[in-house]
Amino acid sequence: MVLLNILIACFLISICVWVAVLFLFFRKETLSKITMFLVSFSAGALIGGAFLHLLPEASEGMEAEKLFFVVLFAFVSFFLIEKLFHWRHCHKENCEVHSLGYMNLVGDSLHNFIDGLVIASVFMVDFKLGITTTLAIALHEIPQEIGDFGVLIHAGFNKGKALVLNYIVATMVILGGVVGYFASFYIEDVMPYLLPIAAGGFIYIASSDLMPEIREETNLKKSIMSFGIFLLGIIFMYTVKFLEH
Repeated sequence: MVLLNILIACFLISICVWVAVLFLFFRKETLSKITMFLVSFSAGALIGGAFLHLLPEASEGMEAEKLFFVVLFAFVSFFLIEKLFHWRHCHKENCEVHSLGYMNLVGDSLHNFIDGLVIASVFMVDFKLGITTTLAIALHEIPQEIGDFGVLIHAGFNKGKALVLNYIVATMVILGGVVGYFASFYIEDVMPYLLPIAAGGFIYIASSDLMPEIREETNLKKSIMSFGIFLLGIIFMYTVKFLEH
């Protein structure tokens, strides 16, 4: 049953590619507004998921000093992965290409695989926590896929090939979920560390990938609106936590 839950959650994450493509049919100005809303909201959701869900759950089975060390280790590890694999995303229709299109696909494959591992590890701990984590990842995936699709187009891929490649890459989350599930039976001693590792990843993605996009906004009215949407993402995750009890 746990494996089925993991597979369903990972499959739903993978179809975010198709949801993202639907947004591309909007006018450029409209898409820009929608994307900024999604980026701001998902940043808040990831921060809220880390501090309101994952870390409180992890703290019940781990002493504080060790918990903070694991979160720090995860944060640094995600930074290293980004540097090694050029795992960077933009969240606009037209983006500066940080590296070759195929390098973007490699980085995104690793990202999605890790998302699958995170989903599997959390579902192995608690079903409700798994749902919350899947929701937070899905909210991040949609603006990410919009940006990745734009990068591939800008790198010279036609729309059909970009869409197929993006979806193949997205299915890596399913592979990560399956690997994470079966690996958990062989590395049971590692299980208590998976929640703070996931939390560290959420904090890193929100602070290095999403919040800088929000910070670039220079218009005061839009900046206040983006901050408000960011807070709304945190409130949303708090509401989910409240409804769980």
